[in-house]
Amino acid sequence: MLVLPDVRGLHRYYEELALRFAEAGIDALAIDYFGRTAPTADRGADFDYQPHVSELRWPTLLMDVSAGMHELREGGRTRGAFSVGFCMGGRLSFDLLTRPELAMAGAVGFYGWPGGTHRTGTPAPMDSASEMHGALLGIFGGADQGIPPETVRAFDVALDAAGVNHEVISYPNAGHSFFDRKHDEFAAESADAWQHVLDFVKAYTPD
Repeated sequence: MLVLPDVRGLHRYYEELALRFAEAGIDALAIDYFGRTAPTADRGADFDYQPHVSELRWPTLLMDVSAGMHELREGGRTRGAFSVGFCMGGRLSFDLLTRPELAMAGAVGFYGWPGGTHRTGTPAPMDSASEMHGALLGIFGGADQGIPPETVRAFDVALDAAGVNHEVISYPNAGHSFFDRKHDEFAAESADAWQHVLDFVKAYTPD
């Protein structure tokens, strides 16, 4: 499992999440978007990530993803390649299904913007659904101010039309970042989402 952080980059939360996957028997690695522009030491809660986000580009993000996947596949133990991303990383996770060289078994995205443009230049997953190969799990908050329910429904329709094997889940009262930044407030939704992720990986891991 390749863990794709939100705009904060390699925040401690995502390091801990990789450990949670490992505890569930899933090899995991969290990548650092800012390795080219920021110190690699623990950046702390006051780290100003916005200047580094503005330097991110789709081609270099793909390079980081490829390096991460190579690391995970070292030793030949990997049976299926998955990604899970959050916010900006959720959109990136969806986009990885359009890259045949990555041979993704599946991609999970938490509140990843499915449409429109993005400052990093990542494609709009809604527009590139016909290019996707592999399964997709989309997890959204129904009260997300940035991704309204009609946008989530349109994404679901686009995936249906493209024949993508997928499931889109929306928790009615949850807002953006409910799983990571607001976990305590939405503990029940987060626990349910976590189980969906584990079930998704189990279902789509090749025998």
